[in-house]
Amino acid sequence: MTIGVIAQAATQGGFDKFINALGSGIALGAIYALLALGFVIIFKATQVVNFAHGAIAALGAYLVSYFAVTINIPGRWMTWAPDWLQWTLSALIAVLLTALIGIVIERITIRPMIGEPLFAVAMITLGLDLVIRSVTNDFLDNTTAGLGDPWGISSVEFGPLRMGQAEIATILITIVVVILLALFFRSRTGVAVRATAFDQEAAMAQGISVGRVFAIAWAIGAALAALGGIFASVGSRGGAGVGPFTALIAFRAFPAVIIGGLDSVSGAVYGGMIIGILEVFAGTYLGSVSWLGTGFSGIVPWLAMMVVLVVRPYGLFGTEEIRRV
Repeated sequence: MTIGVIAQAATQGGFDKFINALGSGIALGAIYALLALGFVIIFKATQVVNFAHGAIAALGAYLVSYFAVTINIPGRWMTWAPDWLQWTLSALIAVLLTALIGIVIERITIRPMIGEPLFAVAMITLGLDLVIRSVTNDFLDNTTAGLGDPWGISSVEFGPLRMGQAEIATILITIVVVILLALFFRSRTGVAVRATAFDQEAAMAQGISVGRVFAIAWAIGAALAALGGIFASVGSRGGAGVGPFTALIAFRAFPAVIIGGLDSVSGAVYGGMIIGILEVFAGTYLGSVSWLGTGFSGIVPWLAMMVVLVVRPYGLFGTEEIRRV
């Protein structure tokens, strides 16, 4: 059914239009996948729904602006290096610092709540969202700051496909992240994270430090949130940079988490791609339908989420809970 609809859209709108919409959808889906992966890893390891995910993403993007543009570190000491390398190192510092902030958040606010009702923990993350967003917006002076990325609005053409360099970078980085996560979950530490996600008490009985696993999960989740926030704020898609509304990107990515499954890492990737492609296709082919409204593409992900939840309440790849009565 979906293949037929896409084929029909390609025929009606022209192949060039179709292939460019598909490319943009995959690039947007890569951003959603990065955000969804961070959200899922934190939930999978700690059972915490992190409502501060968007604020952490915006903080990561702001840190890139601060290091790459405001204080130019490490660029001021690397005048011999090309601009793209200077910016990449600034972004890497920002991502690592965001990961460290994730560890601090987990240690101070989440770990003391172990054993407490999950609703209370979720409310703490909601409070963290407000605090982090307020602090970030104060640093931004409630304006928008550019990230100084090396791509700008430059694009590359591959036959009929025209993609922004930032979009290509987003897709490539997402592929690298997925590969690294696959390798991580095969390592000793990754196995400990998977064991803790499956059963915390059993993991503790086997000598696994659950607190250490929580810290690792929050570090990885925060780093992935930062990457999502960075690529949502650069190039032809973000353009304007990081601002007061950057944190809302996580809200837009939330349907990807639900569609893929709250506890499924692979589902986060698939969900991100599904949502990104649906959103772009809706904007491309339905944007001219006046009675749908100009913002219809923004609600398509939520409509898709509701449809999936009706059919599969635990998401396409989520683990179904079996309750005995």
